Amino acid sequence: MQEIIIYTTTWCPYCIRAKMLLDHKQVEYTEIKVDGDLSKRQEMTRLSGGHTVPQIFIGGTPIGGCDEMFALEHQGKLDELLSAN
Repeated sequence: MQEIIIYTTTWCPYCIRAKMLLDHKQVEYTEIKVDGDLSKRQEMTRLSGGHTVPQIFIGGTPIGGCDEMFALEHQGKLDELLSAN
């Protein structure tokens, strides 16, 4: 199983939705909350190139946010990414 990291804020509905999909798939992930933490937000932006949350990484590769992860799910590619070695 690939390592999954998701940068979030507490109040973001897209973050909640993304975590719900990961929870539904019963995969473990590391959540990094950037609420009021400028250094974590800067880290997120540097690693992903994105300024909005969530920013999701699978196996160290940034895949984008909630919409991109759901697009992978609808294309049948998310499970493939999650289980890649």
